[in-house]
Amino acid sequence: MYAEVAFPISSYQTFTYQIPVDLTDQVRVGVRVKAPLGRRTVQGVVVSLTDKTNFKGKLKNIMALVDDQLVLDEQLWELLHWTSRYYLTPLGQVARMAMPRSLSTRYHPPKCQRVVFKSFGDDFDTLKKGKPAQARVLEKLSAVKKPVMLADLNKLVSNPADICHKLAVQGLVEISSEIRYPDATGFSFDPIEKEIIFSESQQVIIDKLSNALLEKQFFPALLHGVTGSGKTEIYIDLVRQTLEQGRTAIMLLPEISLTPQIAGRFRAVFGETVALWHSKMTSAIRSWTWKQICGGQYKVVIGARSAIFTPLRNLGLIVVDEEQEHSYKQESPDPRYHARDVALMRGKLCDSVVVLASATPSLESYYNQIQGKLTYLPLTERFGGASYPQVYVVDMNQEQEDTGKMDQVFSGLLLEKIQDRLNKREQIILLQNRRGYAPILRCGDCGEILMCPNCQLSLTYHSRGDVLQCHFCGHLQRPVPDLCQQCHSVNLRLAGTGTQKVEDILLDTFPQARLSRLDLDTTHTGKQLTQTLRKFASGEIDILLGTQMIAKGLDFENATLVGIINADTGLFLPDFRAGERVFQLIYQAAGRAGRHKKPGEVVIQTYNPENPVIKHAARLDLKQYYNIALSERRELNYAPFSWMVRVEFHGAERQKVEVRALDCRRQLQAVFPGLEILGPAPCYRERLRNNYRFQMVLKANKTKDVNGRLLHRFLQKNFTGVVIQRKDAKARMIVDIDPVSIL
Repeated sequence: MYAEVAFPISSYQTFTYQIPVDLTDQVRVGVRVKAPLGRRTVQGVVVSLTDKTNFKGKLKNIMALVDDQLVLDEQLWELLHWTSRYYLTPLGQVARMAMPRSLSTRYHPPKCQRVVFKSFGDDFDTLKKGKPAQARVLEKLSAVKKPVMLADLNKLVSNPADICHKLAVQGLVEISSEIRYPDATGFSFDPIEKEIIFSESQQVIIDKLSNALLEKQFFPALLHGVTGSGKTEIYIDLVRQTLEQGRTAIMLLPEISLTPQIAGRFRAVFGETVALWHSKMTSAIRSWTWKQICGGQYKVVIGARSAIFTPLRNLGLIVVDEEQEHSYKQESPDPRYHARDVALMRGKLCDSVVVLASATPSLESYYNQIQGKLTYLPLTERFGGASYPQVYVVDMNQEQEDTGKMDQVFSGLLLEKIQDRLNKREQIILLQNRRGYAPILRCGDCGEILMCPNCQLSLTYHSRGDVLQCHFCGHLQRPVPDLCQQCHSVNLRLAGTGTQKVEDILLDTFPQARLSRLDLDTTHTGKQLTQTLRKFASGEIDILLGTQMIAKGLDFENATLVGIINADTGLFLPDFRAGERVFQLIYQAAGRAGRHKKPGEVVIQTYNPENPVIKHAARLDLKQYYNIALSERRELNYAPFSWMVRVEFHGAERQKVEVRALDCRRQLQAVFPGLEILGPAPCYRERLRNNYRFQMVLKANKTKDVNGRLLHRFLQKNFTGVVIQRKDAKARMIVDIDPVSIL
């Protein structure tokens, strides 16, 4: 028997191997194997089996299986094939993403040694004088009076294993070994139990989705519920019905910050059948969770975008919460998939109900429900009688004129509202969607801005650590210079505002307030993130300051004020989604206020109060803004009215990158009616990570190419296989299907 194996390489080629006799019954399509590839041993996936081969020469053998059971069912295997075809990515790379190399069903949690105190012996004083390290360990163990991990004694003595072994020989302690199962409780709130009585509008939606679950057919829906309308309660009831039918469920979340609270709600209802899956989990927890999912111990998976590929069997329900979020799109490495679209395809293959949910749907999903491609399920009222927050828009230009102070961070109104909430012992959420202290260090004399040496971008100053950092390549510059590199002036000034600067102002203005900041600089681990959110939920924090990770999905009963420090951030980026993103962020952030019995208020600070995005977001007028945005998209032939592809060329030498981009444009074949090609032109961020970047944008109008088949045939002819491989390696190409940004 022979097997065709795909490896996680950039080539679409598969390789033929002979199957050893002892593995003949175990090697099947979709199984991971280890096999020699050149001089290396590499993990690959079996894509086909045959008893004949046309290969001339001596074939190498498959060396071993990676898993002790079949991980992929038929539907998930077909999903990987679809992902490979649609996103123009070799199957081996797609399989590696769905079945990470470091994970295996053969994983076993490590054993750990525990030691427990038995006796001080007959002459402890002599032991203390002659062997003080042994005496210290005995004293520690006697005080604890329960088994202690040997590793926990590292701070007490330098060689705890050797010392405890000697104590055990004397009969003073007892050592035992046991399996230490990974503990994921630190990534979730404690179970949050609530008694729910559904509103009439909620019940209507539940009934429609319940019927769809019973029919066990593909049913795609858009749950458009305003902030605080009780979407989570609907998710929980749908999962309950799914499990009662003996099927499984996936819940996708766009931000890891949303996971702890949602996990707490789900675990209160479904107990230990709920698994978490995201990048902040430790490798041990991910390995153990993967093994349990493959073995069928978990019935519900809650996680970030990669959770859509988890190998749950008999899948009945997929929920994509906050489906508009661009974090569902994988930007790198290949495949550059969008988890929302993959969820719809997996639901179709598994005859599942797929619920796309948001208070601010993506324009694509909003348009698709208008076209009848998604069943529209509206929730127009807040749950439990909660009212919408009162929204105030502060013109910061006028504020500066009135006060005579330039570059104000806080308006007088927002400061008053914060003090009022602190007096009432209510909580405040403040959004500043830019981390660090200040995004620019500029010379006040010549205007020179300190730039990243690897990127054409300014370095951000971080007061914690007194360092300049590039938020794209990670470059650090320390110490911060005292002189301008251009004119040697000492007149260096910080410009702009990040979360660290806002934090310092708050600490000075409200010294008695308990403040915590949530951004990428303060949440290096999932447990740090969970701990901060727990404290805010329990009332131990008065003011929660953060970037967009705190702007959506979170539900805190005592949070009655939301302040948006600078609503203009990102508003004028040269990207066709810029306005949509800012609208959604403001709308979502405003929805964190007054979600329960206490009324809420929102203060939006802006230098552009008449901008349509700001005006409609402040009015919470989604329909009007979306009509404007769709009209603009139609006129410019952008998604959702066209199929879009972004082709990026990048390399260390600008001229070679430009030449290759122009050469590619000239050689494009079989251009079809309705296809518009923009560029090539330099990207907005032309240089990143020591690479120059040019791009072409392809737009295929959907009236001429209804299903996108013409575009895909065009892409396969021009941008795959040998067409890519024969080009200059110093100017590489990326093909991004359905891009979420063209920056």
